[in-house]
Amino acid sequence: MSFHLRREEILDGDALKSMLDESPARAAQAILMAARADILDAQALLGQILLDGQGIAQDQPLAVRWFDIAARRGHLMARNMLGRCHEHGWGCEADASLAARHYQMAAEAGLDWAMYNYANLLATGRGVVEDQQRALSLYRQAAELGHAKSMNLLGRYLEEGRVCPADPTAARDWYRRSAEGGDFRGQFSFAAMLADDGNIEGALIWLRKALAGGNLNFLRVASQALTGATDPRIQAMADDYAKRCAEL
Repeated sequence: MSFHLRREEILDGDALKSMLDESPARAAQAILMAARADILDAQALLGQILLDGQGIAQDQPLAVRWFDIAARRGHLMARNMLGRCHEHGWGCEADASLAARHYQMAAEAGLDWAMYNYANLLATGRGVVEDQQRALSLYRQAAELGHAKSMNLLGRYLEEGRVCPADPTAARDWYRRSAEGGDFRGQFSFAAMLADDGNIEGALIWLRKALAGGNLNFLRVASQALTGATDPRIQAMADDYAKRCAEL
C-alpha cells in the first residue's frame, strides 16, 4: 500500500511534526521525501527521527550525517543536535570538546537550547575549561528567551549566590517561571521555595506536577531529598516518587 502525500504535507514542517504523533510511518515517508528534495527543516527532522527510531528504523550514525548536512546549511537546531550526538556518543565517538564547539556556534547564532547545552559544559568543565561566570551568562540569555530549563538553573545561581550576588526574590521568580514553563526541575525548585515559606499546599501542587513529568534520574534524587522534609505531607511524597521510579 502506498501513501499519497499532498505537496503542502511535504513542505510544511509543522504538518510533518503533527503527522509524527498521528502516523509516524507516514510522517517518516514524508520527511524522507522532503529531505531528499533539499528542504532544510526536513533534513534536520530526518536526523531526529533516525536518532529516535520514530516511524523509521533507528540509525544513529545516519542521523549524525543528516544533522551534519542540515547544520552545514545553517540549521541551528541541527547544529545543536550534532553537539548532543558528540556529547553523548550517539552514532559517533563521544567527544565533549567537539560537542562544545557545535553548541558554541549555535549559541552565538542565538539558539536558546544551544546556550543551555553549552552552559552545561562550561559549568561542569566537560570538553572546555570550567567557567561558571560564562555559564551563568548563557543561562541568563537563554532564560530571557523563554527557555524553561535555563530559568531553573539561573534561579539556582541566584539562590546560592554562585558567582553573583545572592537574590532569593529573583531566584523565586525564575523558579516560578520555569515551573510554569513546564520544566520538572523548575517545578521541584519552586515547590521547595513554597515549602520554605510555609505554603505546603502550593508546594504539593508543584511536586505532583514534577512527579508527572520527571525522568528517572531526577525522580531518584528527588525522592531522597523529600525524605528529609520536615512536613509529613511533603515527606510522604517521597514514596510516590519512589513508586514512579519503580514503574520506570
